[in-house]
Formats: sequence, C-alpha cells, structure tokens
Amino acid sequence: MIVMKFGGTSVGSIEAFEQVIKIVQHAVAEQQSAPKLGQVPGVVVVTSAMSGVTNILIDTATQAAVGNEGHIDAAQQSLTNKHQLVMDTFIDDPAERADCDQTIADRLFQFGRMCTSIAALQELSPRSLDIVSGMGERMSAPMLAAVLRSQGITAEFVDAGDIVVTDDVHGGAEPIMDLTIARTQERLQPLLQQGVVPIITGFVGTSEKGAPTTLGRGGSDYSAAILGAVLDADEIQIWTDVNGVMTADPRVVSNARRLNQLTYEEVGELAYYGAKVLHPKTAMPAIDKKIPLRVLNTFEPDNPGTKIAARTENTVKGTVKAVTSIRNMNMITVSGNGLMGVPGVAGRTFNTVAETNANVLMICQSSSELSICFVVPAVDAGSVTLALEKEFTQELDKHVVDRIECQPDIGIIAVVGSGMRGVPGLAAKIFNAMATEEVNVIAIAQGSSEANVSVVIDAENLSRSVQALHTAFELDKPTEARTK
Repeated sequence: MIVMKFGGTSVGSIEAFEQVIKIVQHAVAEQQSAPKLGQVPGVVVVTSAMSGVTNILIDTATQAAVGNEGHIDAAQQSLTNKHQLVMDTFIDDPAERADCDQTIADRLFQFGRMCTSIAALQELSPRSLDIVSGMGERMSAPMLAAVLRSQGITAEFVDAGDIVVTDDVHGGAEPIMDLTIARTQERLQPLLQQGVVPIITGFVGTSEKGAPTTLGRGGSDYSAAILGAVLDADEIQIWTDVNGVMTADPRVVSNARRLNQLTYEEVGELAYYGAKVLHPKTAMPAIDKKIPLRVLNTFEPDNPGTKIAARTENTVKGTVKAVTSIRNMNMITVSGNGLMGVPGVAGRTFNTVAETNANVLMICQSSSELSICFVVPAVDAGSVTLALEKEFTQELDKHVVDRIECQPDIGIIAVVGSGMRGVPGLAAKIFNAMATEEVNVIAIAQGSSEANVSVVIDAENLSRSVQALHTAFELDKPTEARTK
C-alpha cells in the first residue's frame, strides 16, 4: 500500500491534473498486479488545495477583518473559474459534473458567509481562520476524485475532518493518534479492500469537540505521513514540483544537486531550518513504523527523487549532506554580570517564551552564564521581548539583568548531515568559509545529535554564505567524488 500526497502545484493546472491522472493510474495498476505478501494492496491519495487558492482564501478573510468586503465576490468568482476550468476539461458525465459544481458552490457560499461575518465582527479568530483556510482542500479533493473517476479510476472523496482527530490548537493542531487510528481504519479499510482509491483532504482535521482545525501551512505532507503511519503503508510519497530534496535551494545555489537518500533526522533538520520541500513534522509519524518517505516530481515522474528512511546506504564519516537557511528571524539576548551562578534564569526565560507561543529555533548560552541568547521568528520578537521585560522587572531594576536586547534582521544557516558526528574540524571549516566571504558569525550551536551545525548571521549575508558553504563542502559533487 502506498500513500501519495499531491501538493498545490501538482493540482494547480490542467497539465498538472493530466500528470496526476497518469501517476495514480500507474500506481493502482502496480498495486493490483504485484501486492506484497501480508499487505493489503491499495493506493491512498492526499491532496492540497489548488496552487494559490489558500492564499486567496486567507487574504480575502484578512481584508474582511478590517472591514473591506469588496474582495469577497471577486474571490468567489475567481475560485469558481479556477475549479470550473478543470471540470470542463475532464468531467463529461452530466450527473458527476452537477454534483461537483454543487460541491464547489456550497463551499464558496460558506466562504462568503464566513467572510461577511468576519467583516461584521471585524475579527478573524484562529478558529475562523482554520475554517476558511481549509476550504481549498475541501474543494480540490472531491473535484480530484471526480476527475479520476472520469478516467476510469474507482475513487471516493473522504474528508480528513471525519478521520483525523486533533487537539484544539488552531493553526497548528496535533493529531490524537488513538482516535485517528480508530476512525481512519473504520473509514478507509473497507474502501481499500474493495479496490477504491480514497481521495483525502490534506491539511485539515477536526478537534474532539468537532471544531475544524488545520495542521499548519504546508500541513498536507504531515496529513499524508499521519495516514501512512495509521495504515502501515509500504511507502509515503510526496509529489511536488522538484526532483527531490536538494543540497541547497537551487534559487540560491545554481549547482545544487538532488540528494538520492536522507535519514529522517537529516530531513527533519533541513525542513525545520527552511527547506521548503517538506513540512517540518512530516517524518515524525513515519519514524516509529520505519515507513520510508519519497519526494518525487509530478512533472518528471520517472526521476527517482529522494528516499528518506531510518538509515542511508554508504554513509561516509564527515559527510555534509546539505546547507539550508531561514530568514525573518530576530535574536533575543538576556545578559547581565549578576546572572553568574543564579539558578533558574534559563528556566524562567524559556517558560516565559513558551507562554507567548513563540517558536525558538536556536539557543546559545555562554559558559560564564552571563548571557543567554535565542532566535525566534521576527513576528514573535516584540511580544517575547515585552514578556521577558515583565518577567525580569525586579532583576532589571537591581541590575542583576543588565539588558534584554532584540537584534533584528538575522538569519540562520544550518549545515546538515548525519555523517558529521564526532568529526573534528567541521566547525573550523564552516568558520573559514564564512571568513572568506567576510561574514561575521554572531552565534553558533550544535545539537546533541551532531547532525546539524547552525550559525546566526546578518540576513543580508545569507545567500552568499550558503553559496560559500556549498562550495567549501563540495556539495555539487557526489560524496565519493569529493576531495576535501
């Protein structure tokens, strides 16, 4: 059994739908002809919204929240046209077309009512945003099911809200796995046993209380991994518009190359620090079941892509796999001569940060205990700084804490590779590459896993630093061809 996730660009045009049809047809034929011993053959498809749709939905709701209702009708018409173009091309059966038209119309009517209510209240709550932002998948999935049926594939739409049960954190919900397992197996196993291909909405779920939730932007990857783990799939395939995970962002490094294999650990580090090809949490559900992931290109389906598994073949000691970077960060520093030997400062600092719901991407503490610095997204920096100033009011007055400083416009570069463990000189090589470009390293950190060395630098130097590191570690060459 395989779970196949198609991203927004993979269902974003007529050409893309043609490719998806061919890929699913091939997968279904392959599963039916050679099922694995002890496994129920089957194909499960998870789909994102059509490319651009989620942005339109969110932008329109955001405008409504400030009292601007003028975009609602235009957004509804634009989205209607976008989906009708696909239906016009592929769905000939009148009854099938009428059902699909009605589904899209119902979703967009609900969208219009939601935006009108948001405008009246002049408030876009996290719960309302989850409802609005998940509508794209709830249009694309039933439409894709109808398109596949028109091409002879036995497919059925399944709303993930009926099977993926989450906590009630809006905008970044986590699955409640025991409930998700029960509902998913009850709903999907009969379909798979009958040879039906379930076409499932990515990105969305429902809380235990029945409220619509989302798994965070890009969460369709995570949806596929959750369902793959629940169904004990043989492989989870992430179909996108690139040939796999690259050694660096090809928009930054022109000679970046595709990686044949990565470990779960490596891809997790890359995704967390800015690699856009996968949602950061994608590998998590697959790890316990040791289900391999594969990143593939919808528009070049014969390319083998990148395989992601617990271990890779022929890992060479000292191997750096890739370099990635993340922008729009701020570094916050809590420092003071009076901090030396004072217990609980780090605990209080990060408890306070946790209360703001800010994501901490990197932490450094001086050995003298005179300062703690950490990196958060720029959007969270203001609230974090204010919260810390309130928490340490007395310490600031007594000069135990001298300053709480927020440094804007920084970025993080992550040098990633499981083969880096225990290898001396890697940090020196990173520093030398940066020094060659006359880039100042503000902070550096290496986790206990030793699969990632992260450095903080000014954001304006990110691109050329990534290029320099890619060159220094000869990442344009296969491992066996490198000379240093």
